[in-house]
Amino acid sequence: MSLNTMGPVADVAAEAALAVSYGLDSVWAGQQPGGLDALSVLAAAGDGPREVGTAVAQTYPVHPVARATAALTVQELVGGRLTLGLGPSHAWIVTGQLGIPYTAPARHTREYLEVLRPLLRGEHVKYSGEFFTVDAQLAVNVPAPPVLISAMGPRMLQIAHDLADGTIATWVRPATVADWLVPRLADGARVVVGAMVAVTNDPDAVREAVATNLSIVNDMPAYRAILDRGGLSGPADAIIVGSESEVLAELRRFRDAGTTDLLVAPFCPPEERGRVLEVAAQARS
Repeated sequence: MSLNTMGPVADVAAEAALAVSYGLDSVWAGQQPGGLDALSVLAAAGDGPREVGTAVAQTYPVHPVARATAALTVQELVGGRLTLGLGPSHAWIVTGQLGIPYTAPARHTREYLEVLRPLLRGEHVKYSGEFFTVDAQLAVNVPAPPVLISAMGPRMLQIAHDLADGTIATWVRPATVADWLVPRLADGARVVVGAMVAVTNDPDAVREAVATNLSIVNDMPAYRAILDRGGLSGPADAIIVGSESEVLAELRRFRDAGTTDLLVAPFCPPEERGRVLEVAAQARS
């Protein structure tokens, strides 16, 4: 059980300490438009969590040689506890905000990993593909971090099967994990699921807030596809919400479905985060 955070550097350090205090296993940072670099801020996570990870860092804006260099740098700073989660992001960010063509994201991701992973292992990479031409080697004596990708559709899941250590998924329910994600990954692959969690006596109000504040999720093709695959009308149907006992039961259903790591993002006022993390800690057993 893990804590998902997206705040500034000071918040990452505080979140890491908070996760440790509740007995959680790891802290993960996500990349937000206009926010700090998700990979770099993990160096501020401190010594507590056994694992720190990105969920996820974008591929298109950062060349795989530069990404490998940064990842190995952070890997050394955190003492070998890094897990590198990557994804192609979305067209409205990559093209709309950055002006980079969002061309063939699955093929781009495959090439990205074909360059990145041997670089992380210290190998000399000589590569000529559709998107990357590379002749490089990194002289960094640091253990390669595990690499996950944000794979939910069939092509991305095949890439995760072939080239990654697992997937990072979101907006899914336990049935989607068990019936769709797990069968398409390699044996022993990690199935990391990000989920908003709220412990409350008014679940309808929480779902209404999610539906209103996160309506953009419905307009992102990759998210819309996984919602449809799970029979969900929108992100409000994916949030884990209810009383302590109801939330605990749902967290355990994710575990039983094959989720190896559940990244809990508390959806509540700051003063109520403790209730969520207490339940998340109970779900570990």
